[in-house]
This record gives sequence, structure tokens and C-alpha cells, in this order.
Amino acid sequence: MNEISIYDIEDFKIGHAGNLKAATGCTIILCKNGATAGVDVRGGAPGTRETDLLNPVNLVDKIHGVMLSGGSAFGLDAASGAMQYLEENNIGFDVSVTKVPIVCSAVLFDLTIGNHKIRPDKTMGYEACLNSEKNIKYKDGNIGAGAGATLGKILGPSFSMKGGLGTYAIRVGDLEIGAIVSVNCLGDVYEDNKIIAGAYDKENQTFLDTEKILIDRYDNNKNLFSGNTTIGTIITNAKITKSQASKISSMAHNGYARCIKPSHTMFDGDSIFTMASGKIDCDISCVGHLASIVMEKAIINGVKSAEDLHGYLSCKKRSCD
Repeated sequence: MNEISIYDIEDFKIGHAGNLKAATGCTIILCKNGATAGVDVRGGAPGTRETDLLNPVNLVDKIHGVMLSGGSAFGLDAASGAMQYLEENNIGFDVSVTKVPIVCSAVLFDLTIGNHKIRPDKTMGYEACLNSEKNIKYKDGNIGAGAGATLGKILGPSFSMKGGLGTYAIRVGDLEIGAIVSVNCLGDVYEDNKIIAGAYDKENQTFLDTEKILIDRYDNNKNLFSGNTTIGTIITNAKITKSQASKISSMAHNGYARCIKPSHTMFDGDSIFTMASGKIDCDISCVGHLASIVMEKAIINGVKSAEDLHGYLSCKKRSCD
């Protein structure tokens, strides 16, 4: 099992666009030849587009892109930019008069950091697609959908830290699999059973332990802080069906559970897509297990690569290494 760059997985292109002053952005994962895809939405507050068509009983069997975006529900508009880009390149589901690109999307809440009036839109989504053509191996952190990501939000923004976009990919024989994720969670992020970012008391320089706070306030039935969601995508060259793609997404959520505590709360919209180019025969249980591994490592990479922004302290600033 060898680590590779997610940008080297054949048949996929990844591009980012964003505005750090406004603290928002978007990330596109393209597969111009079409990818077999599935999704698993675990959080109680999701924002998504075109997820129903990934149900195995429905007609469309290939998608052409997944857009991960900030901007809350406003950010779903970024997928329209990807549709424009793909149609201009004659890519999509053939309906005789044109080709309709199939672009799924999930969004996260970043409106309380930066300028809430600036959100990912069709123009920004199109820009991300253009940037995917540059074949740049982008650094993780405050980029794309991770530009405005924050975490550890159970006590609100004053105790939150900076999240970010992370990637991790591996090769096992001929099988390649990678994860790309924007970490914007209610909970704390752990590495080796230690909190590396989360609800944080700056004055006393100590983590406050979100799990403990949640349990101690078991009788508080109020919306503590609803602006969360960790969204990601697994990409692979495995040969799978639509139903198997959704199973891989389901298993990839184990990566969330290993390092985000708590995860999948009613205040999160946790969603994972899977895109497969269909080149390599494989055991689905193995691919799902590997998906959970790369997702966990991508989350940690995203958090450890983030930089301070708009008063939100980063793991890097705390020397979490």
C-alpha cells in the first residue's frame, strides 16, 4: 500500500476556486468519461443536489462531476457552473438535442466567517472547472471548499477553530483510491486518540472536549449551533455498480467516526460521494475499508494543513504536530 497524490488518479480532474477574504470556495471533482457513483448522507442537516438519481433503481448510471461547496444552500449554485463547463465540452447524458451533464453537489455552512454576502456561485463553479485543467497538485488547507471551513462549534464561533480541505490517496497493486474532504464539523478532530483541533479556550489554551460538553448538557434540547457539515468524495479506479458505490460511501463514514467526535449529529450534514472509473476488478469490502482509511487521513491532513483566518486559530498555529 503506497501513498500517491489524489491528483494522479487517472480519469479524474480536481479544481478549486475561492475567495479567502470572504472565506468561502468550492471544489470540483470531474470525470469526463463518466463515473459510476453513489452517496451516503449521515448528518441531520444536509444540503445536497442530484442525490436521488444515485439510487440504483433510477435511470442515470454515470455522473460527470461532484461539486463540494461552501455558502450553505446558496452554494448549490456552483454546480451550475460545472454544468455549463461540461456542456461546452460536449459532456453529459445524451438527450439528442444536447448533452445534459450530471453534477451532484453537497454544501457546507461557512456564512459566519468572512463575508456572508459572497458565496460560491455559477461563476466560481465554472472557474473551479477551468482550474482543473491546469493539472496542479494543490496543497491542502484553506482552499476550495475548505476556505471557510471551521470546527469545534458546540460553544459557538468564539471557541471554534479553523478547518480545511484535505486529501489522501493510496495505490494497492493496480487499485487506486483517494479521498477529498472539507472538514467543517460540530465536533473535535482527533489523531492517535488526541484532540488536535476543536472547541478551544484561547485564554487558557486548552481544548474543552465537545463530547463531554454534549453529554453534560444532555437535557438541553436547543439548537446549539447548526452551521456545520463535513462533505467529501471517494474517487477510485475500481469496477463497481451504483449500489456498491453507495456501500463504499457508507463504509467511508467510518473514517469520519474514527477522528471526528461526535460525528453525524443533528447539527451536521455529513455526506460522502463515491466516484469510480471502472477499470480494476476488486473486492468491495476491501475497497470500502480502504475508503475509510483514506477518508480518516484526508480529514487529519485538512485540519493540520489549515491556516489561521479571520480570527479562527488553526491546528498548525498550535503546533499540533
